[in-house]
Amino acid sequence: MSPTSPPSAIASENEKPLSSTASTDMEAGHRPQHKERHTAHTDLVRDVIIGFSDGLTVPFALTAGLSSLGSSKLVILGGLAELFSGAISMGLGAYLAGVTDKKHYEVERAREVQEVRDTPEAEEEEIYELLGKYGVGREASAGVVESLKSNEDMWVKFMMDFELQLTLPESSAWIEGLVMAFSYMFGGFLPMIPYFCFKQVLHALYTSIGITAFILLLFGYIKAIVTGTTKRDAMWSAVQTLVIGAAAAGVSYGIVKGINGVEGVQAA
Repeated sequence: MSPTSPPSAIASENEKPLSSTASTDMEAGHRPQHKERHTAHTDLVRDVIIGFSDGLTVPFALTAGLSSLGSSKLVILGGLAELFSGAISMGLGAYLAGVTDKKHYEVERAREVQEVRDTPEAEEEEIYELLGKYGVGREASAGVVESLKSNEDMWVKFMMDFELQLTLPESSAWIEGLVMAFSYMFGGFLPMIPYFCFKQVLHALYTSIGITAFILLLFGYIKAIVTGTTKRDAMWSAVQTLVIGAAAAGVSYGIVKGINGVEGVQAA
């Protein structure tokens, strides 16, 4: 630009790069991006948490209680018996729950399909009512209704999701059962390891307490992080998990020791 350029030309040239840059950025997709972080709670994650938590607490409480009898062999045999029976029970429970959930979904979906075909007017009205709960008026909902009416599968899915609030299980029932059982087995076996390594029951008990306390804290923290809570809440969850496990073990130990001290019911 020459020194004699008029002010209007200077303004024009100063504005041009800004306009050009903004246009280029918009064309190139340089827009503020917002990435949401949500935690996906799958059925398998739920099974791992429940199975490992119960496995870590129940067998530990049992072995701690049996350790008051002073026999490592008794602790190992009793612990293994509970471990296998508990894993089988938890696994079958998860399997049956998965089968029931899937069957319930299929039955309700078949009923919803029949209602959409036999009484479409009533189902349309239900869509208006459902959207109305979210503050969407009838005029605004009309387009949604017409769109759903043109696709029966989406219509049924909409009713299942919003009216019945049912979703198809993500995993097969037998996988849920296996995950639950193995999670229980793994969690329950960890507190028992010291009893295989030490001849003295008290040494094994104290080592088991230390191992289990550490795992309970770690598991409580990780569980809270997985579910999407803050670090402070995760620490509180870890402490809660530890307290519950310690309370269960303490009560079990005291009950077994007390019963064993009663005359006529002492263990050999």
